[in-house]
This record gives sequence, structure tokens and C-alpha cells, in this order.
Amino acid sequence: MRGTVHLGNPESTVAVCTLSSMDLLDRIAGSELMEEIALAGRLLSENEGIDALIRSANSGNIRTVVLCGREVRGHLAGHSLLELHKNGIGPGGRIAGSASPHPVLESGQAEVDLFRGRVDIIDAIGETGLDDIGRLVRSAQ
Repeated sequence: MRGTVHLGNPESTVAVCTLSSMDLLDRIAGSELMEEIALAGRLLSENEGIDALIRSANSGNIRTVVLCGREVRGHLAGHSLLELHKNGIGPGGRIAGSASPHPVLESGQAEVDLFRGRVDIIDAIGETGLDDIGRLVRSAQ
């Protein structure tokens, strides 16, 4: 199970991103929360991981991402995702405002703009409690 994306309720518009908290991802995947979310996955990098999240959200019905779990030390993937959502990208695909070491995306301006316009992000970085995450998911529906 570890390190994968777990599919839940295809009718849901909410995804949960556990950043580097693999144990949290496993707990969510084995819980009833999967009935309330479209998918749960991790985000380990400030570039390829965010590109994959953009593609997934833009091609499906995801409208809210609950960003939780422990931040990725060194990469600051959660920080970069929040900065992308707030500021977009600049020249060369660099995430504007990111403090990550290599926040350069392959996603183009149109893909980033679509993502920023259709997806809300709930910043719960650091949260690892299933009950609290569940409340955030329900508040987003």
C-alpha cells in the first residue's frame, strides 16, 4: 500500500494529500474516510509531485485538496503547492514565492491557471489526526 494513490468515492470532489506522512496515508486508506473522498495520496517533491497533482486534479472532478501530514523536509512540497496556488508560476515554470530548492514545473501556464481556478486547498499541514482530517473533508463537501 505504501507510496501509492488510493482511490475512494468517485462521486466525491475532495482529495487528501498527506505530504510525507506515509503512515497517515496508510491509516486513511484503511479507514471509512475513503467513502467520503475521491482519493488519498502523498506529495514528496516540489516539482514532479506537484505536476502529477495538477494533471490529476485537472482531468477529474477534484475541487478541494486537504493538505495535511508532515511537511517534506528539504523539499517543502506543501509550501510550494500553497505558493503555486497563491502566486502561480513565473518564467521557466518556477513556482513564484517558493522557498523549495527546485520548484520548477513542467505544467504550462494554462494547466496551472486551470488548477488554480478550479481547486481550493485547505492548509492543514502538520495535522495527522483522522478525526480532524475527516472534519475538514466534510466541511469541504
